[in-house]
Amino acid sequence: MRSAFRSAAIARYLTGRILVTSPLTRGAMSNEHFWLLVGFVGQAFFTMRFVVQWIASERRKESVVPVAFWFFSIGGGLTLFTYALHRLDPVFILGEGAGVFIYSRNLYLIWRKQRRLTGADA
Repeated sequence: MRSAFRSAAIARYLTGRILVTSPLTRGAMSNEHFWLLVGFVGQAFFTMRFVVQWIASERRKESVVPVAFWFFSIGGGLTLFTYALHRLDPVFILGEGAGVFIYSRNLYLIWRKQRRLTGADA
C-alpha cells in the first residue's frame, strides 16, 4: 500500500498531474483541471445560497435570509479563497477573505442571539 502511494506521488511529481480517478474523469486529471473544478465547486456553493434564499422567501412570501445562506456563503468563500490562493490573485484573495470574515461574523451574531433567547426562556 505504501509503495503504491509513493509511486503515485512520484508520478504526480514527474508529470505535473493530480491522479484523481472517478467516473467523471476516467483516469488522471491535470492540475489545471483540478483547480478549475475547485473554482466551479465554489461557484456552485454561491449559487446554492441564492437558491436557498429564494425558496425560503417564496415559502414565507417575504424576503428572508435563512441560516443556510450563510453556511453556503462560507463554503463558497473558503473554496474560492483557496482557488484564489492557487492563482495568486491578490484582488480575488482580498475579496474572498473579507467575504468569509463577514459571513462568519453574521453566523456568530445569529448564534449569539439564539443563545440569548434560549437563556431568557430557561
